[in-house]
Amino acid sequence: MKYIKYIVLSGLVGIFLWSCKEDELNPVVHLNNAPSLTSPGSGTSWELKEANANDLLPAFTWTAADFGFDAGTSYKLELDKAGNNFAEAVTLGVVNALSFSITQGDLNNILLAKELEGESPADVEIRVTASINADVAALVSNVVTLTVTPYSATVVIPTLHVPGSYQGWNPGDETTVIFSPKSDNKFEGYLFIGPDNSEFKYTLGPSWDVNWGDTGADGTLDPGGDNIKATTAGVYRLNVDLNTLTHTYALTNWGLIGSATADGWNSDQDLTYDAGANKLTITTDLVVGEIKFRANDAWDINFGDDGNNKTLEYGAANIPIAEAGNYTIDLLIIGVAKYKYAIKKN
Repeated sequence: MKYIKYIVLSGLVGIFLWSCKEDELNPVVHLNNAPSLTSPGSGTSWELKEANANDLLPAFTWTAADFGFDAGTSYKLELDKAGNNFAEAVTLGVVNALSFSITQGDLNNILLAKELEGESPADVEIRVTASINADVAALVSNVVTLTVTPYSATVVIPTLHVPGSYQGWNPGDETTVIFSPKSDNKFEGYLFIGPDNSEFKYTLGPSWDVNWGDTGADGTLDPGGDNIKATTAGVYRLNVDLNTLTHTYALTNWGLIGSATADGWNSDQDLTYDAGANKLTITTDLVVGEIKFRANDAWDINFGDDGNNKTLEYGAANIPIAEAGNYTIDLLIIGVAKYKYAIKKN
């Protein structure tokens, strides 16, 4: 019996020692020191010039974050209007380094996209967030305030091409692109993809030189990866974040809803796809009241109009219908950077 006890005890000691070795092999995360922006300093002023559009501005630099062990840390440099608490932050760049440089032209385009006025000084705030993976909280740097004067120019909205079987696998087709309105490497757009079981990929520019697919269909973009499959033909909402190399795509069936429609706020009146005009449309009787557009008979994706100016925003105000009658209403969201609608009384 003593022999059996010795064997059991020996086994327990072995398990304990093995556990200790496992703990020694696995790094322990400690959120020690956040990165600290070292340059430029708060109060720095930059006046951007169109003649210097291709020139690099002084580099943004910061100290290393400390997660308690040698980690492959990703640093994201963010910008927003001063006082906005980074609620609408734009990502200037994501690097595995302690510095980042941007040209005057690229920064100018970002500032104009944020609706800052040319030739008018404006305060912006900069910060760096450091992360090692999605399961560990990011470390956030101090905030630096800069005064930047952009120059007047036409805002260039970056595009990401979406070639596929639905359009002849042509990366040069400028009508099948999605857009990054904030010039922050985050792209969105709506495209009609059909017939059933069509496939597509993303390309940076009108060639196959830089392209992404999704090997494993796990939402992660892979350089040169597998084609992405759209099982059912229809209008898809595409979202791509090149900072994190992730994407989502969702089939959207659009309807009109509101107190002005036949069934009020109870159910949608379906829009149909007009292939010739590449738009969604409906002709229907309306009464005095309000309307909105929504996808998939739910409120997760819906459009209203905050300025009553025929430009759509997500979750915005109801659209007024002032006079009863028969109307043709077009939803203009396919292949465009700004979402709009048109209402015509017949």
